[in-house]
Amino acid sequence: MALQLRASEEAARKLGLESQVVEASTAEEFKRGFASLKTASVNGVVVLSDPVVVEHGKTIAELALAAQLPTAFQRRENVVAGGLFSYGGNLAAQFAQAAHYVDRILKGTKPAELPVEQPTQFDFVINVNTAKALGLTVPTALLDVASEVIE
Repeated sequence: MALQLRASEEAARKLGLESQVVEASTAEEFKRGFASLKTASVNGVVVLSDPVVVEHGKTIAELALAAQLPTAFQRRENVVAGGLFSYGGNLAAQFAQAAHYVDRILKGTKPAELPVEQPTQFDFVINVNTAKALGLTVPTALLDVASEVIE
């Protein structure tokens, strides 16, 4: 998470954007976090990838919508739960990659001999219903390149 945060903050700086960090891991912390973001008049939220984000996906999406904050995720599941959009590694492909590693280890390959691999398949998912609820129009160019559009 620390690496994701540093990379996100650096990207924001390069784009001339101001960022504000809110840490949350419970429903109540997410509620307070979104309230503080709304009070701070932020324009959008980037939610970093963490298992707790999938666990509280519906809560996060509801809070974001109530605060009228467009929210970006890294996992499709959060967009299905009502988030605006996600861009991240395809979980099914990552699980298949992990299964391949397990197979090789069970057949005798030492884990230290296996290369570190990054995701090679990425999904861009847009929830058009959420966009409409936020008063946003998703450009056709984005809809055309999306892996999945939820309507």
